[in-house]
This record gives sequence, structure tokens and C-alpha cells, in this order.
Amino acid sequence: MAATTTPWTTETPTALLVLADGTVIAGRGLGAVGSAVAEVCFNTALTGYQEVLTDPSYAGQIVTFTFPHIGNVGANDEDIEDLTPAARAGAVGAVFKADVTNPSSYRAAGHLDQWLKRRGVVAMSGIDTRALTALIREKGMPNAIIAHAPDGKFDIEDLKRQAKAWSGLVGLDLAKEVTSGQSSTWHETPWAWDEGYGAQDDPTMHVVAVDYGVKRNILRLLAGLGAEVTIVPATTAAEDILAMKPDGVFLSNGPGDPAATGEYAVPVIQDLLKTDLPIFGICLGHQMLALAVGGKTQKMHQGHHGANHPVKDHTTGKVEIVSMNHGFAVDSKSLPKGVEETHVSLFDGSNCGIALTGKPVFSVQHHPEASPGPQDSHYLFRRFVNLIRAKKGEPALAE
Repeated sequence: MAATTTPWTTETPTALLVLADGTVIAGRGLGAVGSAVAEVCFNTALTGYQEVLTDPSYAGQIVTFTFPHIGNVGANDEDIEDLTPAARAGAVGAVFKADVTNPSSYRAAGHLDQWLKRRGVVAMSGIDTRALTALIREKGMPNAIIAHAPDGKFDIEDLKRQAKAWSGLVGLDLAKEVTSGQSSTWHETPWAWDEGYGAQDDPTMHVVAVDYGVKRNILRLLAGLGAEVTIVPATTAAEDILAMKPDGVFLSNGPGDPAATGEYAVPVIQDLLKTDLPIFGICLGHQMLALAVGGKTQKMHQGHHGANHPVKDHTTGKVEIVSMNHGFAVDSKSLPKGVEETHVSLFDGSNCGIALTGKPVFSVQHHPEASPGPQDSHYLFRRFVNLIRAKKGEPALAE
């Protein structure tokens, strides 16, 4: 793992991943030329690499893909999750085992390498990703710098200094960097075969989505169930949200340390909880809700990043296979009376969901919109919509 040449060739490395402990991992560069300092995690998903790389929750991170062949189906304009691609909200770096081949998919609009360049993502291939994953599992997610230089010339000592000097994600508020700059309205509905994305032109409810780094497919699923969605920046005041007369409020996913984002988000949520509005949170939104009711969050050793995580819903007794992307978690032992733990990870027992007793308020840690093959968790959107429909005196949708 400390070699400065690729393990099976004598060619000059054109990319380096330098860890904060001084470990230097060499490979072949692709994507943007330059460097990026971030935390290194691994993702176990077999599909959906564009969705992963454009998920704003990955801001401040370099993603190591454990599946060896990434990029074979190319890139397109439909599988992007961030709202503002120009801002490049998502992963800053990517690590692959195999070289990216030419695309082989009817949906491909271009090569992954060119797409990475346009987005400014520094990437590398040709390394033993199994060894890197094992290192993360053993030692935790390291701070690092990924660098790509086509001429193979690197100042390794300077890269080591940069990696070691980076403070890491703890205490870092990244929601402000990926949130929307202004309010907007969302009408796009989920993708359908041979039809593409639709439009919600006859909404039956109004949902305000607080954008800590929201993903597009979350908004599509809400719109597909009848919602007109108003997206507001992460720092929007409660009085401004309530002035929009929403039927429900959604707290989105996002990156960074929840405790840092909570400094301005928690008071807003606490004010919203004084109303009888249905509230639904996902990922960072889940953590924000937990903090707002008196819970605590903690940094995880290796995080949860993948599309095959088993989670049990205590409210139904069912186990669902879900997509996850988080490096912080809610401490279930810190949850106060009146807050029920609804979901739990079957990998490590960590908290994956809460609900407030006597209030139409709940949240989950995983990503129910991600549809990693199964659509096991889509019922959560119907559960939220049913809380709104009940408040309006309308019949419930089948979960």
C-alpha cells in the first residue's frame, strides 16, 4: 500500500492518493487534473456510480468503489442527483480498480472520463481497491489528498503535508456549500421506461423542502405523489417556511458534521415542531431532527456507504434492503422520552429512524429514494404523504 508505482506495471504513475499517515498509493489518473483534500470512504454499490458521485452528501469525500468495473455504461444527463451541477456538489474524488472502458449502453451520452473532467472530479484507477477498503475497515476513514498530473510529476512531501494538515469533517458545516442559493419550485416526477421524467401539473398538496443538499429523486418521488415542492435554502427561517403555508415540511439529506449544521438548523426545526405540520427527514435531515429533540450524533468508524444494507422497520417488523451514505449517526442512547426508534441497521445495530410520539413527525437515516434495485423503502414517502392527507381529511394511500 505504500508503493509509489502501480502493482503490475512499471509505467510512471499519473495519480496519487496520499493518506494523512503518509501512505502513498499510486495509479493512473483520469478526470480532472489537479488535487483535492478530503476524507476517503468506500462504496459497495454495483450500479449507480453517477448518482453516487453527484450526491451532495458526498461533499468533502473521495469515494473508493469496491466494485471493480466502474464507467462501463458511460455517463448521461439523467442520472445526476445534485440540483446545481455547475457547483459540483458531490464527491471531490473517485478511486477505481479497473481502467474505464468505452461506454456500452443505449443511455450513454459520453465517456465517464470526460464527464469527470467537466465536473472537476479528480479520479484514479489501477489500484488494489480491496486493500484500500480493508485499510478503511481496520483504521477508519482517513483524511487524504488525491492528485492527478498527466506528466507524473508530484511533490510528494507537499502532498503529505496537505493531507496531514486537513482538519477533517468533524466540526465542518458543508450544507451551506451545497444548498440552493434561492427558493425554487419542483414539478418533475419519477422516470418511466421509454418516457423519461414526467411533470406534476395537478398537485394536491404543498411541501416545503429544506435543502441541506437534497437529491433530485427525493423531490421526484414527492412530486409523483401529488406534491408541489418548494425548495428553500438550508438557512431559511421557520417564519419564512410557515409563511409559505405548507401542508408538510421535508428535511433533506446533506454532507458534513450534523452538529455544525445544527447550529442554525436546529432552532428552525424546533420552531416547526411547535406546529402540527407533518415533518419527514432523510439522512442529514434525520440527524437534524434528532438533534432538535435533544439527541446527539457521533462520527462513525467507516460509515455506511452502499446499496445493500439491511434495515429493520420496527413499526412493521419488515426488513428492507436500502441505500446508505453517511459517516455520522444518531446515538440511539441519547434519544429522549417521547422519541421512538423506528428503524435499525442489521449490520451494526446503529439507529436508522425515529418518530415523535403523538406528532406527525418521523425521519430515517437511509435513502429511501435511491431504489438500488429494490424499492423497499418507497413506502416512507407514502407514509409522509398520508400524514398530510390525514390532516386534510383525505383517504390514505396504500403503503
